[in-house]
Amino acid sequence: MRGLLVALVLLVAAAAPAAAQGSVRLDVELPSQPGRTGPRVRAVGVLRDARLRDLLRNGFPTRLHFRTELWSTGGWLNDFEGATEWDVVVRYDPLDATYQVVRVVGDRVTSLGRYREMAQAQLAVERPYVPSIRIPRQGRRYYYNARVEVEPMSVNDLDEVERWLRGELRPAVRGERNPGTALGRGVGQLLVRLIGGERRELEARSGTFVAN
Repeated sequence: MRGLLVALVLLVAAAAPAAAQGSVRLDVELPSQPGRTGPRVRAVGVLRDARLRDLLRNGFPTRLHFRTELWSTGGWLNDFEGATEWDVVVRYDPLDATYQVVRVVGDRVTSLGRYREMAQAQLAVERPYVPSIRIPRQGRRYYYNARVEVEPMSVNDLDEVERWLRGELRPAVRGERNPGTALGRGVGQLLVRLIGGERRELEARSGTFVAN
């Protein structure tokens, strides 16, 4: 069964256009009162890529791993002050023909909904998130630097995703897997790369603000 799935994905991906459609970007927007709440972070357009859509429809979940850092400025060098990370995972469920979107922050999973259409799932993925980052000192100048890695999860992640959806969060989403499966993961990741599922990284920086 798994071999048939892989063969079908290879055929579909080979026919898909390589270029992404539309603008893809990462937005970092400062709040009206910077320093009291974190920035609004969102990835725009990542699900417009035709090959990524084909992989999703053929059983390969997509993971967006976000990291937002706080930096202070004003001296000779900028100082790193803290960071927070979270994930957004998109998975297609063939049993009810829906796209499931969830946000994972630490060990907390928040459902962003189930959708019949890819366009609806894309809007859920693009929903802004405000991470919590503590401002260590008032009166200083700061900025946020954000990154997101977008990648399809490999063949060997599929079983882990199923376990994660049943409540076993950490193995599939956080990357804390059994080292004994490293060879299998390597083969799975190679397969994903061969069918066009390259990892994509976006980065953006906010404007500078003074914490009061």
